[in-house]
Amino acid sequence: MTKSVTLKTLRPRLPKIIDDIDSKMDRFIITRRGKPVALMMSIDDYESILETLDILSDTRLMKRIKRSEANVKKGDVRSLDEIEKELGVI
Repeated sequence: MTKSVTLKTLRPRLPKIIDDIDSKMDRFIITRRGKPVALMMSIDDYESILETLDILSDTRLMKRIKRSEANVKKGDVRSLDEIEKELGVI
């Protein structure tokens, strides 16, 4: 959940806000004079966003994902057993 907090109220509540970010995955938009100036979020949340951006910016990977989604929609899929047999895992 994204919440908003002013810079003035952030200072005394910082430990509680950090706890909420860590335990509840909350995000906080920090405002100064009514305007958003910063965002606080967990490291896990931040890394997840960066990873998503990396995937979305990789045109080859996105083409493969779209092709795979189209195959699933057509029912062109194989079971795990079939793949393992093909690879000689079992």
